[in-house]
Amino acid sequence: MIFSEENMKKHLRKMALILVMVVLLMSGCSILEEAEDEVDDVAVQEMHQDYEEMEITIATGGTGGVYFPLGGAMATIFNTYVPGLKATAESTGAAIANIDLIRTGEAKMAFAQNDITYYAYTGTEMYSDEMDLADNVRGLAVLYPEIIQIVSLVESEIDEVEDLRGKRIAIGAERSGTEANATHILQIHGIEKEDLEEVHSISFAQAVMKMRNGQIDAAFVTAGIPTSAISEMIEYMDVSIVPIRPEIIRMLSDRYPFYVEVDIPAGTYEGQETDVTTTAVMAMLVVSSDLPEMLVYNMTQAIFEHQEFIAEIHERGNDIILETALIGMPVDLHPGAARFYEKHVK
Repeated sequence: MIFSEENMKKHLRKMALILVMVVLLMSGCSILEEAEDEVDDVAVQEMHQDYEEMEITIATGGTGGVYFPLGGAMATIFNTYVPGLKATAESTGAAIANIDLIRTGEAKMAFAQNDITYYAYTGTEMYSDEMDLADNVRGLAVLYPEIIQIVSLVESEIDEVEDLRGKRIAIGAERSGTEANATHILQIHGIEKEDLEEVHSISFAQAVMKMRNGQIDAAFVTAGIPTSAISEMIEYMDVSIVPIRPEIIRMLSDRYPFYVEVDIPAGTYEGQETDVTTTAVMAMLVVSSDLPEMLVYNMTQAIFEHQEFIAEIHERGNDIILETALIGMPVDLHPGAARFYEKHVK
């Protein structure tokens, strides 16, 4: 095709016009993106200001369990990497007590069991008569399996759960997750409190002392493995872990869907030569719904970015991974945690 001079001028004018339009469109997109970034920056700054110099208490559990060292590790991470936050980990009566501390505002973050959290949030099971639901509890992350371990003195000859009849046992601190688990397991085996010689609602640390003095025969503890208190007591006492039969666990999970069958691998504790079948629920982190969104976002991010430090403090920290952080989540996520997972979980 041969262009005349006039056609050539028209063609060049069209090309110039198209070029100008492209430049304008590109600059317009850039302006819009910059404006959106500025809005996001302002929102983030405002959210940061909501928690400047904020102090929170992290409710953990007994000093002989897993919650306590993990809570201490997380407090260190928050104090180091989350701007404007001072966190303190405190020993408590664990799951049920921790949910109450969140409900009343005495703690802003806590370790709990996913079964207990669900019951408190929905007003079911042991919370069915509660006037005040724990409706301010929000999820942050599911952490690791909490294994229900029944530790007995070898001399007491307790080979299975049915052998607890007529024995002196500790079922966990009053209103603790361990107490709830022990009650469920005894009931599914048809064992009532009247069938036991003595029942002690005490912490596992207290139970260890009584076992050492020959005052009780067995004790329940719900914790990650290895549980330091069990590892320590094996050094000076002959104890064993009582198994729970798989068919009983299936009956238990039919009634209470949070329970799952697990094995305590051989070698978990000194002298443990075979796997021990038992049951477990999941440990999780909960926070108060009134914590600022950006604060919880930063807390969640700090946990997963510095998970290696938590694992150095206790090996259960190795179970804290993004891929499983929402499996078994029984309540609504805090908006800050939800925002983090939306961005980082594919």
